[in-house]
Amino acid sequence: MDGGNGQGSSTGQRNSHRFLEPAISDWPPGRTAAAVLAANGATGLVERLLARGGHALDLDGDLRASRRWFEQARQAAEQSGDPHAMARAVLGLAGLWVHEHRAATADAGLRARLQEALSLADPRSPDALRLRIRLAGENDYRNGEHAAIMAALDEATRASDPAARAMALSLAHHCVLGPDHGGLRRRLATELIAESFRTSGRCDLLMGMLWRTVDMFLDADPHAERSLGELRDLMAQRDHLAVGFVVSAIEVMLAIRAGRFDKAETLLEACAERGAAAGDIDAQGWRGGQLVAIRWYQGRLAELLPMLDELAHSPTLSAVDNSHFAALAVAAALAGDRRKAAGALARLCGHDLADLPRSSTWLVTMNGVVEAAHLLGDERTASRAYELLSPFGHLPMMASLGIACFGSAQHALGVAALTAGDADKAARHLRTAIDRNLAIGHWPAVMMSRLRYAQALAQRSGPDDAVTARNELATATAEASAFGIPLPGEVACDEAMECSRHGRNWRVTFGSRSVTVEHSIGLLHLAVLIANPRQEIPAIDLVAGVAAVASGTTRDAGSAQPVLDRTAIREYRHRLSQLPAEIDALEARNDTRHAAQARAERQWLLAALSGASAIGGRTRRFTDDPERARIAVGKAIRRAITRITEADTVIGENLRGRIRTGIRCSYWPA
Repeated sequence: MDGGNGQGSSTGQRNSHRFLEPAISDWPPGRTAAAVLAANGATGLVERLLARGGHALDLDGDLRASRRWFEQARQAAEQSGDPHAMARAVLGLAGLWVHEHRAATADAGLRARLQEALSLADPRSPDALRLRIRLAGENDYRNGEHAAIMAALDEATRASDPAARAMALSLAHHCVLGPDHGGLRRRLATELIAESFRTSGRCDLLMGMLWRTVDMFLDADPHAERSLGELRDLMAQRDHLAVGFVVSAIEVMLAIRAGRFDKAETLLEACAERGAAAGDIDAQGWRGGQLVAIRWYQGRLAELLPMLDELAHSPTLSAVDNSHFAALAVAAALAGDRRKAAGALARLCGHDLADLPRSSTWLVTMNGVVEAAHLLGDERTASRAYELLSPFGHLPMMASLGIACFGSAQHALGVAALTAGDADKAARHLRTAIDRNLAIGHWPAVMMSRLRYAQALAQRSGPDDAVTARNELATATAEASAFGIPLPGEVACDEAMECSRHGRNWRVTFGSRSVTVEHSIGLLHLAVLIANPRQEIPAIDLVAGVAAVASGTTRDAGSAQPVLDRTAIREYRHRLSQLPAEIDALEARNDTRHAAQARAERQWLLAALSGASAIGGRTRRFTDDPERARIAVGKAIRRAITRITEADTVIGENLRGRIRTGIRCSYWPA
C-alpha cells in the first residue's frame, strides 16, 4: 500500500511510477524485433515506439500501455545496438513510480536492464545521469533510505539538467514518505512544481501538485482539501489515469472521514477500477486498505479475515508495506483466533518493532500493532509501540498517499497506554485525540476516541471521571447512531455483565453472549466486582473472602477482615463433602478430564480452608500486607480475563476495559 513517483517524458528522458507486468510485447504474432526492424528500418521505428510510450506515460497516465510501448522500444533498441535509445526505453519501462516491478524476477530484470543500459552509456552523458538517478531511487526505497537519491539530486542540480532534476525530485520524494521527513517532502514537492516550468512537462506539474497535496494531508494541514481542489482543476483540463487514480483514492478516504460509508464503498470500487485501468499495481492493495478502514469503523473488521489472510502475502504489495499484517492481527483477534493474531503480531515485531521500515504505511501499521496488542493483552508490545510512536503524536495515521486514515496518532498512544495499565496517561492522549480528529474532520475516529477516552476514565476513576465518562459515551452513542453503525462490541455500553457459579465452573454473561470458564481465584474476584459495580473494593478484602465484600460491607485495607467469613467456610466445607463421591463417579465413567478438574477444585478448597483457619479452628486474619494483596489480586484477575477472552473475545475485551485493579479494585459498566 506504499506509493511513489519519478517522472517520464515523451522521449523517455524522465520517468518513474508504479506497477509491474513482466515484459509485455504486442509484436504481431510470430514477428520478432529483428524481423520488424528488417521490414521497417531502425531509424524511425524506435523513435515512434518511444514517442508512443512517452505519450501513454506522461500525457495519458496509462501505465500498462506505456510498458508495452517501452518494452517494444527496448527490444528494437537492443536489436539496432542504439545505447541512447536503450537508456530511454529502460527508463520509460521503469514507469512513473518507484518499485513498480514488485515480483522478485521482474524486479531483478528491471535492475539488470538499468545496469546494462548504464554500462553502455557514456558516464558523462545525460542518459547515464538519469540511469544513476533511477537506480539510486530504486535501491534507497527498498532499503528504507534516501542518502543515495539525495546525492543524485545534487548531481542533477550541478549538471543543470531540468529533466533529470525533476525525475530526481520526484523519486526522492517517494523515498521520504515516512513520518520522519515531512519538512523535506514539502520542500521537494515545491521544487518539483517550480522545475516543471523549466521542463515544460505537464506530468512534472501534475506530480508536483500531487505530492504537495499528499504532503498536506499527511501533515494534517487545514488547507489540504484546497490543494486537492486545485489538483482536480488541473485534471479537468486533461485526464491522467495514474494521477487520477490517487486523487480518487483520496476521495474515498475523505468519504470515510465524513462517516459516509455507503458512499465510500461506491467510490472504493470505482477507484479500484480506475487503478486497474491505469495498470497500477496498487489497485488491489489500496482497495484492501480502504475496506479495512470502513469495516474497522463499522465494527465489522473480523469479516475481512479471509481476504486479509490472502492479501498479506500478495506479491503486489510493496516490499516496505507491513500494514496488512497489522490488519490481519487485529481482524484475527476480533474473530477470536488468538493464535493467528499472535502469529501475525509476532511477525511484525520480529527482533524489535523498531526494525520495521519507516515507510508511508508505518503509522497505520503501528496503529494495528497497538490495537492487536490491546486485544491480546500484550503489555510489552504496547509499551514498545508507545515508545516508537511518541515522536509522531502530532500526525494523523494515514496509509500510503493519503488513501486511508485512522485518525490521530494520539489515539494509538492512548490505547497503548491503556493496555500498559497507565489510565491517566491514556486519558490525556485520548482527550487530545478527540480534538485532533475533530480538527481533520474524521468523525468516526472522533467517536472511537470518545469511547476509548471513556474507557480510560473508568479505569482512572478520578473525582469527576465517572460523570465525564458517561457524557462521552452518550455523545459517542449518538454519533454512532448518526453513522448507522453499532458501537464496537468491546466498548458497547448497553448490555449487562454477569458472573455466576455453575458447579465446578463459572458462567460469564454479557448481553446475549455467554461463556463457561473453569473455576479460578481470579473468577471469584471478578464475580465480586461485577456484583458490586462502581464500588471500590480493597484488594485485601478480595483476598480475605468473597462473601464479606459481596454484601457491600468493605473495610479499609488495614482492617482486620477475616480471610473467609463463617458462611464462606461453611459453603466450602459442604462442597468438600460432595467432591469425593463426584470424583469417584467421574473416574468410574473414565471421565479423566473432569475428574482432574474436580480433584484440583478439592485441592484449592483445602488450601483455602487451611489458610483461613488458625490454631484451634479460629478464623485467621489478613492484616499485614495490602501490597501483597494488590499484586496477587491483579495477577489472578488478569489470568481470569485472559481465559475468558480465549473463549469469547467480545466478553473478555469488555471485561478488560472495565475492570480496574490496584490497592482498590472495581468494575465500571458503561
